[in-house]
Amino acid sequence: MAVFKPSMLLYIHGFNSSPLSHKAQVMTTFCQQHRSDIRVEVPRLPCFPRDAAFMLKSIVEQHKNDYHIGLVGSSLGGYLSTWLNSLYGYKAVLVNPAVRPYELLADYLGPQVNPYTDEEYLLSSQHINELRELDVIEIAQPDDFWLLQQQDDEVLDYRQAVAKYVGAKQTVEAGGDHSFIDFERYPSQIIQFLNL
Repeated sequence: MAVFKPSMLLYIHGFNSSPLSHKAQVMTTFCQQHRSDIRVEVPRLPCFPRDAAFMLKSIVEQHKNDYHIGLVGSSLGGYLSTWLNSLYGYKAVLVNPAVRPYELLADYLGPQVNPYTDEEYLLSSQHINELRELDVIEIAQPDDFWLLQQQDDEVLDYRQAVAKYVGAKQTVEAGGDHSFIDFERYPSQIIQFLNL
């Protein structure tokens, strides 16, 4: 007989973001109000890709035996969610995900300031290489993913994600922006998709 595991939602924020981001807050508040049985983890990720990946893997290793885990990743968090899926097979909802962040962030090399935390750091070519090492070339189980994408994303070309996650559930909306406007419409459906 299968042993019941409580549910855990692991929300993975994007580049220069934090647990204070709007979508992270929306998911946390929804679970507090409607699904208090779900443990919500929104780690404040380190600025550098290898450190962030190590933190995420540590969190999963700590909780995987005790919880049924589902992933929500925004922007760079979507890229990291895809990497975690390749290791553990967890279902993931990707919100305007970065597909090739090692190309995108090459334009951001140099001094950075996280607008949420005021943390200052230096983004270097080494960190771009760290991102490339986390790339998942081929999606093994497209059914594990739900792509939430808005076409007028001013940061990322939405067509990259549509092509990368072909075969996955896809909700591609006209308009919008990189923050994903009106994300409040989706928490209940996200929880349902992740089987939490």
